[in-house]
Amino acid sequence: MSRTLSVISLIPALCLGLSTLLLRGQEFTPNFDESKVPAYTLPNPLLCLDGTRVSGSTQWFEKRRPEIMGLFQEQVYGKSPGKPGKATYASLDSSLALEGTAIRKQVELTLQQGGKEITIGLLLYLPSGRSGPVPAFLGLNFGGNHSICSDPGIILNTNWMRPNEKNGIVNNQATEASRGSASSRWDIPAILGRGYALATAYYGDIDPDFDDGFRNGVHPLFYKAGQIKPAADEWGSIGAWAWGLSRILDYLETDSQIDARRVIVMGHSRLGKTALWAGAQDERFAMVVSNNSGCGGATLSMRCFGETVGAINTSFPHWFCANFRQYNEHEERLPVDQHMLLALIAPRPVYVASAEEDRWADPRGEYLSLKGAEPVYRLLGAEGLAGEEMPAVDQPLNGRLGYHIRSGGHAVTPYDWKQYLAWADLYLPKR
Repeated sequence: MSRTLSVISLIPALCLGLSTLLLRGQEFTPNFDESKVPAYTLPNPLLCLDGTRVSGSTQWFEKRRPEIMGLFQEQVYGKSPGKPGKATYASLDSSLALEGTAIRKQVELTLQQGGKEITIGLLLYLPSGRSGPVPAFLGLNFGGNHSICSDPGIILNTNWMRPNEKNGIVNNQATEASRGSASSRWDIPAILGRGYALATAYYGDIDPDFDDGFRNGVHPLFYKAGQIKPAADEWGSIGAWAWGLSRILDYLETDSQIDARRVIVMGHSRLGKTALWAGAQDERFAMVVSNNSGCGGATLSMRCFGETVGAINTSFPHWFCANFRQYNEHEERLPVDQHMLLALIAPRPVYVASAEEDRWADPRGEYLSLKGAEPVYRLLGAEGLAGEEMPAVDQPLNGRLGYHIRSGGHAVTPYDWKQYLAWADLYLPKR
């Protein structure tokens, strides 16, 4: 299928890697016209592979859910390993910060397997003056822990980073100019003010975000003898980042200041895809938040609106397992779609957020994915979406299945955090 990329459609997508398609000689025109969405039939999340219909929670958890999980593992994200052979935690810092409103903790997580290791630098801000363990939002960041806040006490990350001179990344390295460069995405005062902790780590500590054939990052720790890259049904980078979120949760379970049973995993864009996959696999996460996660995240692949499976696999061939590439330009052949990913989280609360100008991520497809997960939530005794129609811009649906489409573009804003915090207050399980 030939798709020609117009200059107008290219401009907002450059930061998402669409230019890579042109550099490789591919032609791609994203569809932004609802009338051109192809006819499609979504797989039924409550219809087993042998044709039997799921009639109760036992059948869901013992039969259908494992089937769906297996399909996502084999065909989309790849299978991930379990815990590493050894994990050690070293406290580097515990200080009063942010004008006394927070306790800042910095911890090194060293994960060892097969004679190799990686180190993840974890930053935590806890609300000061609180007694007892507190719930937490956990999310990976794009630019190093130091990028989320101008706090000079945060350790400057020295690992490889995607180039961004505007944000202080020069020659793939962070500089002091990158400190606080992503602070607009992390409403730390609001999070702390509501009694939540924030835990974050640089996603590149787990696996650098470029296609090098999986020679660096966490993947080589788990290679079998003679193996040089993951098998076709083994984890790509999204699987690795999701695995890293679970390893951070392992640490949080040891921290007496965190209520590890009440951790909300959150992510934006590719890290929104990651948060959803982490929450689907690891039922210890109490709630899941997806912010503008788009293709391979919350939106329905079969709509072929905005970014497509072929586009994402061409721009970012390292994100998913190799088997996913067989669905390039053939989304209709997928045995699953993303409503089934959301269904894997049931009955735990999940919030999906879109942005009006972020058509590349297909806001309607993200909403319809939640609608498609509703039958599983209802089967398990949980309510569905709070409305029958996609809401107007800036009119959130605040239910166990939460949703909003915000004015503006591809970002995380204080408006988004306002909704997530109000939603968490309502639906986070009580101690």
